[in-house]
Amino acid sequence: MLNNQEFDLWADGYDKSVALAEENDEYPFAGYKKILNIIYNHVLAQAGNCVLDIGFGTATLTTRLYRQGCTVYGQDFSHRMIELAQKKMPKAHLYQGDFSFGLARELTEHQYDSIIATYSLHHLSDPQKVGFLSNLLELLKPNGCIYIGDVAFHTRDELETCRRRMAEMWDEDEIYFVFDELKDAFPQMEFEPISYCSGILYLKR
Repeated sequence: MLNNQEFDLWADGYDKSVALAEENDEYPFAGYKKILNIIYNHVLAQAGNCVLDIGFGTATLTTRLYRQGCTVYGQDFSHRMIELAQKKMPKAHLYQGDFSFGLARELTEHQYDSIIATYSLHHLSDPQKVGFLSNLLELLKPNGCIYIGDVAFHTRDELETCRRRMAEMWDEDEIYFVFDELKDAFPQMEFEPISYCSGILYLKR
């Protein structure tokens, strides 16, 4: 896993590297643009416009939501990512911190219509994911939704198939979502596969 200094160094070239991988249908970013577009449309269709973005990076998605009038809150690991995002969204409420240790206190003092996490929560172990998502549910307003766009699979067999296919590129430090293994903790969770290695998980309060 990259540390915050390595994320700082990657920040300025992040969007280009992601775009290149997505264009070539490469793991882990195959389906990336489609995921962002689907989540964008869902968030704008919500009754409210208060959004929390966890691990927002260069704010590719939240900048679009910000320009549509959404009130944006967020937390990211990288100081440089926050600098880039704040320039795009001057009035956004952005905090630095490793969310594996929880959210910044200021973020827990609000409730949100939408909580989004794109390609960030795979840094958490499976037990950490369950605990973290359970805490996020408490921050949702009634009828709110958590949207997770990431490397994700319906079953463990599908993940293992992708691991074998992408053996030379597979990142063993990242812990990807397996929908079937989260259903016991979150029976209301839904999964929408997007590409051979990605999908969107929906979790309502």
